[in-house]
Amino acid sequence: MASGCTFLEILIAILLPPLGVFLHYGLCSKEFLISVLLTILGYIPGIIYAVYVLVSRSDEQPQADYYAVA
Repeated sequence: MASGCTFLEILIAILLPPLGVFLHYGLCSKEFLISVLLTILGYIPGIIYAVYVLVSRSDEQPQADYYAVA
C-alpha cells in the first residue's frame, strides 16, 4: 500500500510539484516551501526536487513519526 501511495505522489509531483510534496509533508514544511520556490523559478527544477524529496525521504518519514510518539 505504501508503494502505491508513493507512486501516486510521484505522479502528482510530475504534474504539480508542490502538490505532491504537500500531500506527503504538509503545508508548513521546509520541503514544501522549497518546492514552491523552485516551481516558481522554473517548472523543471520544481519537478526534479519534488521527485527527489519523495523518493529519497519516503523511508525516513515513518521512523520520524514513531520517534515523535515514543
